[in-house]
Amino acid sequence: MTKNQLIKSSLSNMILALVIVCALSALVLGYVQQITAAPIKAVKDNMELKAISEIIPEKFDNNPFAERTYITTSHKKKLMMYPIRRNGKIIALAIKSYTNKGFGGKMEIMVGFTLDGNISGYKLIDHKETPGLGTKVSEKSFADQFKGLNPSKVNFKVNKDGGDIDAVTAATISSRAVIDAIQRAYDAYSNFSAGI
Repeated sequence: MTKNQLIKSSLSNMILALVIVCALSALVLGYVQQITAAPIKAVKDNMELKAISEIIPEKFDNNPFAERTYITTSHKKKLMMYPIRRNGKIIALAIKSYTNKGFGGKMEIMVGFTLDGNISGYKLIDHKETPGLGTKVSEKSFADQFKGLNPSKVNFKVNKDGGDIDAVTAATISSRAVIDAIQRAYDAYSNFSAGI
């Protein structure tokens, strides 16, 4: 056996071993994903339900999660809407919105609206903002200024951009992102309320 035959043989063996390891890894990852998908979805669903109960101040007697439906923004994007009912009547709406303008990228947010279009509150569901800076947009001191506001009746921008919203110090990008996500939710709310 020549030296070249040994090299070819060991190269093909290495490739075969690599293919087997990759195939086994893919099978294991697929299996793990399959068995963890349901528990992960249940945790996300519970986070959304908890967010709804935190942003809607009034008592409700339905399961908004069971009645959720998609609504469309003016830019033809679809957002999830959760009707909030008491005694069978809609008393508020919660809308799951997002923005890609966060400092850390995509943010997901749950926004509550009263039937007159005022914001009842918001809760960040998922984000990658900088701890101690961008994460301050989820704190009460920043979030409370949105309660009772109607985005169409104020200059819905941060002060730095000539608007009425006080940005979090050293987290203007994150503050703008929250406003963007709330505005997207409000656009969807406006489309929905125009149709009823």
